[in-house]
Amino acid sequence: MVTAIDLNSDLGESFGAWTMGDDAAILKLVSSANVACGFHAGSPASLLSTLHAAKQQGVTIGAHVSYPDLVGFGRRNMDVASDELRADVIYQIGALQGLARAAGTEVRYVKPHGALYNTIAHDERQALAVIEAILAVDANLPLVGLAGSRVLTLAQEKGLKTISEAFADRAYHADGSLVSRREAGSVLHNANVVAQRMLQLVVEGGITSIEGQFTPVQADSICVHGDTPGAIEMARQVRQLLEAQGIMIRGFVA
Repeated sequence: MVTAIDLNSDLGESFGAWTMGDDAAILKLVSSANVACGFHAGSPASLLSTLHAAKQQGVTIGAHVSYPDLVGFGRRNMDVASDELRADVIYQIGALQGLARAAGTEVRYVKPHGALYNTIAHDERQALAVIEAILAVDANLPLVGLAGSRVLTLAQEKGLKTISEAFADRAYHADGSLVSRREAGSVLHNANVVAQRMLQLVVEGGITSIEGQFTPVQADSICVHGDTPGAIEMARQVRQLLEAQGIMIRGFVA
């Protein structure tokens, strides 16, 4: 019986005068924050503000590393050479570490964003580049990845701790993969439905796929995307429903 689970969200995605999401509000509901590192979103000042707010709420910080794709919000596939991708990830972790230190907190894990996250779930070459980058910076930083994906096995083989993740606001195929954002029904918007699905995930060990089949998903952490419309209400209902069933919301990093 699962008694506790992490609830995370992608934050720090505002850029200058352009605002994305409501970090201050969602930080009151989550236990971990995947903070952008400037490659897909996040200007230095907005990142520093998010990090200060996360520290005040006692929320664990993770580096949300991405392809260099500000225009596409990190959601466009890129065929990046291994040495370049490795350097990009090292650079991003280091940048966020510096900002976190200035805010009086620290980076405790790494979670790839968007297209990079989806690519390394099955692309061994790029997965190894990301893994090697983390090892080069700090071998104690866990890697967060899609539950059941190949990258988690590769990371474990290289000695990294891994965190299996499920998405509250995304639809799944029966094979455990995420439904592409280009397809209808890929993103869920009904907060009550989302909360019930996450209770099913925690209690039953899986969710109903877009094909209507029960799909096993073993997860250590649940993500609510900060840029999804209604994200705050989703996070609130997920947390309230799980806690009502005696399931604690707690960060996976001690």
